[in-house]
Amino acid sequence: MDSDVHVEEAEDGKLRIQVPNKSYQELRKLEKEVNNLSVKGIEGIMRGIVRRENEGDGEYMLYTEGSALKKVRGIEGVDFNRTTTNNIAEIADVLGIEAARNAIIDEMMNTLEEQGLDVDARHVTLIADAMTMEGGVKSIGRHGLAGGKVSVLSRAAFEVTVDNLLEAAMYGETDELKGVTENVIVGQPIKLGTGAIELVARGG
Repeated sequence: MDSDVHVEEAEDGKLRIQVPNKSYQELRKLEKEVNNLSVKGIEGIMRGIVRRENEGDGEYMLYTEGSALKKVRGIEGVDFNRTTTNNIAEIADVLGIEAARNAIIDEMMNTLEEQGLDVDARHVTLIADAMTMEGGVKSIGRHGLAGGKVSVLSRAAFEVTVDNLLEAAMYGETDELKGVTENVIVGQPIKLGTGAIELVARGG
């Protein structure tokens, strides 16, 4: 904000901004800066709702729009051991990759349960392990796990099919058809389980 802009606190608790003669464009720019200015509170948290979870226990829960896990750690009255967020990247940054893995599992299980789907937790755990096995959080999409697959057909089956096939042709990539997806695409048995065994019948 410009140094010639004067800010004072009025008796009603409002902040009043006095500006010298400025053009309309400068005033619009100043308005945008003021709207993005944090006057009080924690940066990253836009608003909060206080709610009593259980009647009679005298305990209140604070639900916020936005997340600032690192900044709420030292606030008096906040029980950090019970503070949660759905910002997986922030959890990994503040609490470590294992906490982020657990948060991914919890979020996925909660989402599936809300949709009425009963999925074995081991399937979800496998996905969470794959997303965090390299020490950071990887997305499922083409910029994460799916984009890192060795198989050309498997990458093409997920997203941007034409781009993946063109890039593979340009660099002369080959697909050895060792995975499940690529074998299903070409319509041949998967080399797993009974499909991994070759039987030869003996004559007479």
